[in-house]
Amino acid sequence: MAEIQIPTPRDAFELLLAGNQRFVSGAPRHPNQDAARRAETAPSQQPFAVLFGCSDSRLAAEIIFDRGLGDLFVVRTAGHVAGTEVLGSIEFGVGVLNAPLVVVLGHDSCGAVAAACSALEDGQTPGGFVRDVVERVTPSVLAARADGRETAEEILAEHIEHTVDLLLDRSRLLAERVAAGRLGVVGMSYRLADGSARLVAARGLDVAVPTAS
Repeated sequence: MAEIQIPTPRDAFELLLAGNQRFVSGAPRHPNQDAARRAETAPSQQPFAVLFGCSDSRLAAEIIFDRGLGDLFVVRTAGHVAGTEVLGSIEFGVGVLNAPLVVVLGHDSCGAVAAACSALEDGQTPGGFVRDVVERVTPSVLAARADGRETAEEILAEHIEHTVDLLLDRSRLLAERVAAGRLGVVGMSYRLADGSARLVAARGLDVAVPTAS
C-alpha cells in the first residue's frame, strides 16, 4: 500500500508509465481494486496524479494505466478543453490533495479535433454547446497548421501541448508548484489500437520527449 506515498513528480510519472506498459503487454495487475483498498481509501484520498483527459469512452484512465481506487484524480471533458470548472478541479487535486503530477491525456481519432478541422475547412460548426468545445480546440489546429504541421498526429500533439501550457498560464498555483519543483505537468497521446500512451510535452519534469513516429 506504500505505492500511494509518491514523493516526486518523476516517481509518479514512472508509476503511470509502468502501468501503461502492463496494459499494453496484456499483463495488468489491477492493483488497489480489492475490498481492502476500498476500506483504506474510504476515510480520505491521496492520489499520486491528476489526470485531465478527453471524455472518449475508450480512454478509461484507471484501465489504461492499470491503477485502482484512490490512485488517480480524474477530470475529463470532450477534447480535453479547459474551462474554469476544470481548472478548479485540477487545482483541488494539486493544492488540496497534493498530487505531484498532472497529466493531459489526448488520443488519436479524437472527434473534437476532427470537428475543429472540419469547421475550418468547410465553415460549418456544430450547434448547441458542442460548438463551444469545437471553438476551444480550433486555436490548436490553427497553430499546428501555421507551423506546417498538417497530419492528424501533429495536430493532436499541438492540442495536447497547448492544453498543458494553458493550464500553467491560467493557474498560478500550478505554475508556482512547477517552478518550485513540486509538480510536473505532462501531455500524453494515447493510441487506441495498441493502448500505448506516448509523451508529447513535459513541464517541470526532466524527461526526454520522443519525436513522433
